[in-house]
Amino acid sequence: MKIEIDPNAGFCFGVVNAIKTAEEYLIKGTEINCLGEIVHNEMENNRLKGFGMKTVKHDQLPVLAGRSVLIRAHGEPPSTYELAKKYNINLVDATCPVVLKLQERVRKAWQRLQPLGGTVIIFGKKGHAEVIGLCGQTNNQAVVVQDLNDLDGINFSKPIEIFSQTTKEPEHYREIVDEIKRRIAIYNPQPDTFLKVNNTICGQVSNRKPYIKAFAQKHDVMIFVSGTNSSNGMMLFDACLEANPHSHLIVNATELKPEWLIGCQSVGISGATSTPLWLMQEVERAIESIVKVKG
Repeated sequence: MKIEIDPNAGFCFGVVNAIKTAEEYLIKGTEINCLGEIVHNEMENNRLKGFGMKTVKHDQLPVLAGRSVLIRAHGEPPSTYELAKKYNINLVDATCPVVLKLQERVRKAWQRLQPLGGTVIIFGKKGHAEVIGLCGQTNNQAVVVQDLNDLDGINFSKPIEIFSQTTKEPEHYREIVDEIKRRIAIYNPQPDTFLKVNNTICGQVSNRKPYIKAFAQKHDVMIFVSGTNSSNGMMLFDACLEANPHSHLIVNATELKPEWLIGCQSVGISGATSTPLWLMQEVERAIESIVKVKG
């Protein structure tokens, strides 16, 4: 049986940088507290916890005075920086550069539209860390749109500027934009003059979809490894499933089922941008063990 790990899988740049930053502290034996899960992958979080990294919540910041707190790749709203200053916390900022740039653009859009009565829309997952950070740039006045139903209540007679969470799917973003244009046209025959659309989906994520489809198609069975709360993981797994109905989503190697491999000649392994290579390699070894036992 041929077993192949997707050469395009693995951590995106932002996640690599955040984990490297945390490891630099841990290697030196220096305490580091990560504000929220450093990555949306339970297995990687547990690995770093084993080296001494602690994951903390926002309501714990007051008791971390004088200590080091890591801001993960997803970024944080301005209120977090204000709290850190108030409690003399040493912030180690590992916000992804792509997210930092997006935060700046959202903030400037809000400053432009506020006096006009306009609306900043964030297309993204409600409650997602990145989205919370983006909304914070607008004093939490931006409208978070997860699906078409969330467009109800927006004033389409005023200017609108829309941004996307960096890990969302381009096709869904276009659907939202098209519907906004349709609703604006009710008030203005030239909707493009009232709407500014920003292309803010990360290329490392959006470019991965066509590659993963092609990778899934060339294998009999596709094993996709992802944390349960990874947004791009769910999007990429859906792409696998679309290309290959024999695709299976697992968190780790213990969830593999031998019956998936019956009659199989080739297996592909891939994962989210938050899935570490070492975890996919564990899955590869587990599949090899299953095949040997069957043999």
